[in-house]
Amino acid sequence: MGRGSRGTSRKLLTASRGQAKVSERTFDMPMTARLPIPRDTEAKLQHILRHAAQIFAERGFGASSIRDISRATGVSLSGLYYYFESKQKLLYLIQIHAFTSILQELEQRLEGVADPERRLTIFIQNHLEYFMDHPAEMKVLSHEEEALEEPYRKEVAGIKRRYYNLARGIFEELSRRGRTEGLNSRVAVLSLYGMMNWIYKWHNPKVDPRAEELAETMAGIFLHGVLNGPNGRNSRQAAERASLERAG
Repeated sequence: MGRGSRGTSRKLLTASRGQAKVSERTFDMPMTARLPIPRDTEAKLQHILRHAAQIFAERGFGASSIRDISRATGVSLSGLYYYFESKQKLLYLIQIHAFTSILQELEQRLEGVADPERRLTIFIQNHLEYFMDHPAEMKVLSHEEEALEEPYRKEVAGIKRRYYNLARGIFEELSRRGRTEGLNSRVAVLSLYGMMNWIYKWHNPKVDPRAEELAETMAGIFLHGVLNGPNGRNSRQAAERASLERAG
């Protein structure tokens, strides 16, 4: 997710200064040994956000404190308050950074790709790659959505809506080409998000495939189901007719 990260960091740095108008598997997220604090301002912000996401993921937003973040990052309280003035602002920065990074990378990857099935696979792979590389952020986005207050919630909702609409546009193009058999686009797209967003509960990198192969599998399940690939629905309907004929 590196190509758009620097531009994202600059936007975040502006937002962090108050101008923000712009047994469950848990991936085993132990706090890593403290790394040297970056001197570069943008890198330092990313250092803070990554450790803060780990703290929120492990302890929950409500049970975490700014002092916890200070201890984990090695940044003084006054140093932290240079980047954000409250824990709410910190949660906002984690969420807006995640969605901005995902969208920037996705839009670059989709550029020049016309086939909707290929676009769908790219969309899934992009989502999985980010969250498999950022499991703490994924857990925070999944579990702390309601903790975010206004006006931050409205801003995050806006970029989430943009992300959702991009996925829905891909699905509706599939529908226009007659590949989805009249399925409700809202239900289909939200079901796909549900499939992708909960991988942190079960994905085991020791035995499960990496993002590229996993994306192909999920795209296949989403588009064709699990019964005999693309002919699954026809096969199921034929079996149902045969059963009715035997019963009659």
